[in-house]
Amino acid sequence: MTDSSLFSQLSFIMTLAFAIALVAGLLLKFWLATRQIRHVAQHRAQVPADFASRITLQAHQKAADYTIERSKFSLQTTLVDAALLLALTLGGGIAWLHDFWTARLDGLAYGLAVIFSVMLVSAVIDLPFSLYRQFVIEARHGFNRMSLGLFFSDLVKQSAIGLLIGAPVILAVLWLMAAMGSAWWFYVWLFWCVFNLLIMFIYPTWIAPLFNKFSPLEDGEMKTRIEALLARCGFRSGGLFVMDGSKRSSHGNAYFTGFGDNKRIVFFDTLLSRLAPSEVEAVLAHELGHFRKHHIVQRIVLMFALSLGFLWLLGQLIDASWFYDGLGVPAQNTALALILFFLVIPVFTFPLAPLGSYLSRRNEFEADAYAAEHASAGDLARALVKLYEDNASTLTPDPLHSLFYDSHPPAAQRIAHLQGAAR
Repeated sequence: MTDSSLFSQLSFIMTLAFAIALVAGLLLKFWLATRQIRHVAQHRAQVPADFASRITLQAHQKAADYTIERSKFSLQTTLVDAALLLALTLGGGIAWLHDFWTARLDGLAYGLAVIFSVMLVSAVIDLPFSLYRQFVIEARHGFNRMSLGLFFSDLVKQSAIGLLIGAPVILAVLWLMAAMGSAWWFYVWLFWCVFNLLIMFIYPTWIAPLFNKFSPLEDGEMKTRIEALLARCGFRSGGLFVMDGSKRSSHGNAYFTGFGDNKRIVFFDTLLSRLAPSEVEAVLAHELGHFRKHHIVQRIVLMFALSLGFLWLLGQLIDASWFYDGLGVPAQNTALALILFFLVIPVFTFPLAPLGSYLSRRNEFEADAYAAEHASAGDLARALVKLYEDNASTLTPDPLHSLFYDSHPPAAQRIAHLQGAAR
């Protein structure tokens, strides 16, 4: 077999594999979404028996309608995302951008321009869907509190931060790819790990305050309970803060951010306005469970391990001309390799999503068990029911859809575990 015929064959196999994976993924996503829509609609008329005394029929039906509308909308965005991916790859979009920029720039400037061009095209196409999601779907179901001005203010800030941070990072990666020989992928991985750890450190202090106001938690019963819980669990934090999440949405949440002595505990103001102090304590105990069970460290290690594997794989493909040609790009360079690889890899890894969901759900059960030991399982169960109601989370998800996508266990399973612990 001649080199040209081998190249043609490998290029065809790449194209065929990509097309099959993309179509198969689309069919799977549509099948799961239609199952979810049908299952939620079938159970809309009646509150599950385990929740009948705590969730009204009106709230249950609101959650069903919200879930169904979001699922239908996801079908539309899935189609658009697939069409954009095809247009950029086999449709010649990236090839056109390559031709456009090579006539004007070269070296690192060319690489930065072509990468940001793809990102810009994706962002522009996503913008109307983001607007519809926020100002139609979220507003229709009573969750949106964001003004149009705040939406675009956030967009400008996000774009500016992305440019200020993203441009140096991309330039550094492209330089390492060109300067470090065949082992470039390892040096890029080291740089990527350090960068992510640095972002985790600076985000709470320098980036998050650009979007939200963080106020110290006021003295009172809630703060006393939380400080006592932290002492019992041996947890040191950089402060307890309340975030003005209500200026964008009525959804409630609480989270950790940062690491080391820079760890912050952040509560949405919407969460504190809805839950009793004992329930907030139980929710925080759950979050502390993630820390004490080393879930956060495990996720970071897993992320770094996967990124190492993906960068190694890209290192094997970067000089394979059939890889580029099979994805609709006749040219070959480091910037195009990065773009193609990270656009296409989700198509092939999508079937692995249930594994990530399983690991996340297992961690949630472990964190719930930790909360039951250091706070009240009953308070956590009551808090979760309120949060399910306030966030319009369906109590009746399709089991297969939940198994595939959901990072948290279904409400019925989670509450049953907590009730068992309370008894």
